[in-house]
Amino acid sequence: MQAVRTFLKRKGIEISLHRYGIDALGAMAQGLFCSLLIGTILDTLGTQLGLDFLVRVGGYASAMSGPAMAIAIGYALKAPPLVLFSLATAGYAANALGSTTLSGGQGAGGPLAVLFIAVIAAEFGKAVSKETKIDILVTPLVTILVGVGLSAWWAPAIGSAATAVGSFVMLATDLQPFLMGIIVSVVIGIALTLPISSAAICAAFGLTGLAGGAAVAGCCANMVGFAVLSFRENRWGGLVSQGLGTSMLQMGNIVKNPRIWLPAILTSAITGPLATCVFHFEMNDPSGGVASGMGTCGLVGPIGVYAGWVADVASGVKDAITAMDWTAMALICFILPGVLTWAFGLLLRRMGWIRPGDLTLD
Repeated sequence: MQAVRTFLKRKGIEISLHRYGIDALGAMAQGLFCSLLIGTILDTLGTQLGLDFLVRVGGYASAMSGPAMAIAIGYALKAPPLVLFSLATAGYAANALGSTTLSGGQGAGGPLAVLFIAVIAAEFGKAVSKETKIDILVTPLVTILVGVGLSAWWAPAIGSAATAVGSFVMLATDLQPFLMGIIVSVVIGIALTLPISSAAICAAFGLTGLAGGAAVAGCCANMVGFAVLSFRENRWGGLVSQGLGTSMLQMGNIVKNPRIWLPAILTSAITGPLATCVFHFEMNDPSGGVASGMGTCGLVGPIGVYAGWVADVASGVKDAITAMDWTAMALICFILPGVLTWAFGLLLRRMGWIRPGDLTLD
């Protein structure tokens, strides 16, 4: 057993929840952002501006989502070059086969399949890397065969499972919009601020529709909320870095004083059901849900909502983009998160639960 531990340590193979559930998942979201999400944004811009070049570029970027995610995962796992490059094939296969179900229908499990399969393929590739004199043949062969083999074996089942979970959440939200609006908004908002990837979670289960709208509400409540809540400590730099960057910057402060999270969580519990019950705020972005978990990071959440409107109008599902749509976006994504979190924060400051300096970023 000691020999196995020594071998794994020498190869940089660390089997842990942090390595796979945080490092790999977070990297996968970055790969997804740099391919499918950017592709969707470019496609939307190209369509609206009549620029066919942007539409084509967006299509190319979106088509590379599987390889991009797998390579990002390999990078996070510190895979050597031959393993890293070989993961492109494994990622393509996992994403393609995970996007189908066991019955052959359209599935939502592409990103989830890539996560599981790329991790295993990368670790197998690392295990054999530089162990033979013909490393340039052995390492790519092992990485690709493991990745593609597992994709053929597991990916359709993962696609079916992810589709079932996503469909259940979306159906439950349609049937119980108030309760599920709270649950989805709070849970995804918390995931956004934790060192895991809310975007990857939403993409893995294909959260769109009302559930996607609730997810956007929760993410915006945390990002805009923390940006406004901590303005007196962090001023304009903190406003931009958290409001357009990530509320994850506050994790160190949350560990020291978890009560600073309450204003954003309470706000998400309010804006979530407002999104589902009052405004019928939906996220139907063509990227399949990834924008649902992005919030105001680079304004991806609002852009995704707009892209969904455009797609719905083009398909005839929606007659037109109305003034109420824009009002809902402004309230759910920007105004209410800022106002409500500031108000809750003011109350907690007066109660002594939030003290001066508790929200200061290093």
